[in-house]
Amino acid sequence: MTVLKEVEKNYGQLKLYINGEWVESESADIYDSVNPATGETIATFPSATEAEVQQAIESAQSALQTWKTVPLRDKARYLFDLRGKFEEHFDMLCRVLVQDHGRTMGEAVGTLRRCIENIESACSALLLLTKGDYINELARTIDQTLYMEPRGVFLIVTPNNIPMHAWSSYVPYAIASGCPVIVSPSKDDPVCLKAIFEVAAEVKGFPPGLMNLVYGGRNINNMILEHPHVKGVGFIGSTHVGLKLFEQAGRLGKEASINGNGKNHVVLMPDADFDSAVSGLLRGCYGMAGQRCLGADNILVIGDGYDRFKDAFVKASAEMKMGYGLDDTTELGPLVSERGRQNILDFIEKGINEGADLILDGRDPRVDRCEKGFFVGPTIFENVDADMYIAREESFGPVANLMKVADLDEAIDLINNKDDYGHSACIFTKSGTSARKFTKQVDVGNIGINVAVPQPYAFFPLGSKNASAQGCAKSRIDSMRLFLDQKTITERWV
Repeated sequence: MTVLKEVEKNYGQLKLYINGEWVESESADIYDSVNPATGETIATFPSATEAEVQQAIESAQSALQTWKTVPLRDKARYLFDLRGKFEEHFDMLCRVLVQDHGRTMGEAVGTLRRCIENIESACSALLLLTKGDYINELARTIDQTLYMEPRGVFLIVTPNNIPMHAWSSYVPYAIASGCPVIVSPSKDDPVCLKAIFEVAAEVKGFPPGLMNLVYGGRNINNMILEHPHVKGVGFIGSTHVGLKLFEQAGRLGKEASINGNGKNHVVLMPDADFDSAVSGLLRGCYGMAGQRCLGADNILVIGDGYDRFKDAFVKASAEMKMGYGLDDTTELGPLVSERGRQNILDFIEKGINEGADLILDGRDPRVDRCEKGFFVGPTIFENVDADMYIAREESFGPVANLMKVADLDEAIDLINNKDDYGHSACIFTKSGTSARKFTKQVDVGNIGINVAVPQPYAFFPLGSKNASAQGCAKSRIDSMRLFLDQKTITERWV
């Protein structure tokens, strides 16, 4: 067993990052950032004042004018330098993420690799998607050109479950498009964003104000989005909050990319490799303590292999080691907050009250040296009816529902008709016919075949649908459509 060292035991009071400088806030509203594995405060942070928010917006607007004039090759070099800084500080960023969010070190390594892949993807997008188009002699003596231009300053809101990954799903693409940003992180894990901004600040060439960091939550977000300099918002979080931002953006005539909740299903066909399914579902159901938009909630088992799968899955789930993610033997970390933990306990209680059978109870785990942490162990229900609350709403915790279904048609019908979400659905099967039918008929945006977490690579969009996503663009490389506007020029010189 190796227990890695914390980067800092306590990071003190966090500063805002405005116009290329770390700024002491004058706010009297101060909050705690807590290590979810230990329950200890590791930082305090301010809710930015209105004047500080205005400063951030004005500095971003000034950077917009500067960044427009930077040659494309230089922009690409600075972005690639950012990639290098992430590699250089890779271990530090991973350990901060574990300490501030609660995930395991293995999960943190995966997250930082996704962040770097997004920066790489943004470098490619800068060279390929910003160049526009041209037609010579469109009509006699007339030529036409399409320019791609940055829309302007954007608000980027990062959630508590994927603070660093969400940053990378928008900010590198905004920079590639020429758009400065103001980043507003979740109150649950602000130290993660402070670490990212410290790394980004080492890149020589980014103008002051290109990236700004303010804390404060919904009131701050509303204030930023209302400002006329701010042209839109990129958001990952709950559907409830996302819809409010989407409505606000629509009222103001601004762009939005909104990623919300999901209720994801995994179908096990009779010919599935159950050993592979069990292994994948440990990650799919419990990875990041279940706090992931592509995580698995409902496991739909077809055929007479139900009991065999159930026994293997319950046994493997019960054997997962819980603890502090800086211990390299930890397999399952805590929820990111005490509020999140209580939400999961309430969710489990609803399932019991609805009549589902709790066959693995994770409500009162004993975690050595983490007695004050926000832990819930792997929890499994069976005899879950499709109309139950726990079958329709996302748990956002380490909870799995086992459900028997008669055939693939019933599984597809349940997925398509029992909730309004559309994040992901997966199928385990050896049958190409079944997989193709599933792919064609399931109404979700991300599909997995013999994988439990259908995570798109950085240069694919997160293809979520229905109540799981709103706006003009998906996140990751598709966010270039959020940040870029179009201008056509029609010319006659003869």
